[in-house]
Amino acid sequence: MLNLKYTLADLGQRQITLAQHLSVSSAAVSLLINHKQWPRTLDEADLRQRIEGFLKEKGANDLAVNTAFEEAEPERANAQAPAHPTKKAIDDQECETMLLRKQVLLPETKRAFSIFRDPFEDLQSVEDMYVNPDIRYIREAMYQVARHDGFLAVVGESGAGKSTLRRDLVNRLNNEGAPVLVIEPYVLAMEDKGEKGKALRTSHIADAIVDTVAPLERPKSNPEARFRQMHRALKNSYESGFRHVLIIEEAHSMPISTLKHLKRMRELESGFTKLVSIILIGQTELMVKLSERNAEVREVVQRIEVAELLPVSAARLDEFLAFRLARVGKKLEDVIDTSGVQAIAERLSKSGRDSQRSLLYPLAIGNMMVAAMNLAVRIGEPVVTADVIKEV
Repeated sequence: MLNLKYTLADLGQRQITLAQHLSVSSAAVSLLINHKQWPRTLDEADLRQRIEGFLKEKGANDLAVNTAFEEAEPERANAQAPAHPTKKAIDDQECETMLLRKQVLLPETKRAFSIFRDPFEDLQSVEDMYVNPDIRYIREAMYQVARHDGFLAVVGESGAGKSTLRRDLVNRLNNEGAPVLVIEPYVLAMEDKGEKGKALRTSHIADAIVDTVAPLERPKSNPEARFRQMHRALKNSYESGFRHVLIIEEAHSMPISTLKHLKRMRELESGFTKLVSIILIGQTELMVKLSERNAEVREVVQRIEVAELLPVSAARLDEFLAFRLARVGKKLEDVIDTSGVQAIAERLSKSGRDSQRSLLYPLAIGNMMVAAMNLAVRIGEPVVTADVIKEV
């Protein structure tokens, strides 16, 4: 950060006033002050001279003018700390975007954009759910497994929308009055190893099945009797016209032994009909456990379909943003311009040695947009631009 920030504060001048005097964007001035990034399209020496002239015109002394472009002290008791770190390696900056803390639309941001509900917050109805061809395929695959039969693993990065699809499936089945009993074992604090947390065992799944399918029955204490009870309860429920889908979230934390036992659970039948369909939902570590090279689970791998939730493509980013903003009654161009959309696509892309990895997942996009909207209002920009995104 430059001393210029504090000099302006001492003079009672706002950054937006300096930007107007220089005929540049507020974001460009903010980038200069907070990150020492001089606008590429302007001559640095000329801009420096014009800023010095502005400071002298507003009453700054020679010392303040001469030190305005020096690095500010790390701590100043009478100055507000910067909202974001001022020293980052470019690589760290790119990696950090996926890990932005939860961003919240500030009251002044809501007023400035006339938005009264965060368009990127948890969805309130199925109409809020963005669906592209990839998401539509996985959505329908989950539905077919629940209504008919199958063994499916839905895999995706944190914030990719896995839990949203699970909620959508349960909501869809309920709205249709479908004769499908959804069984969801309690997975709070579940870990694949007991010393890290509570491992999900097959006996716990059996308890969840009995509790859902035959809630008036008390689970047997003997393991063999409990599994017989589970099998009988599933048969009776099927004969009464119900199907059953077992949904396990955080499945990447399942022990290998439990994963193997799911194959045996899939073998429970009534005639030619499988009694339990299974949907596993987990992060990308689940793909490692379900690798063809993992001999321990080869029988599971041969029977399970793996569907990966991909990031939003850069080509569809404007479509995603337009959809979410439309849910709160705003047009895309009223909130972010074309350069801003492109800047988000670039920021949420991580370049490796041989490839480029996209981090354009709904959670990351939402965090980036909310942070950018807050910043735009703070520096006086009417919409989010590429300069604003660069400073987030």
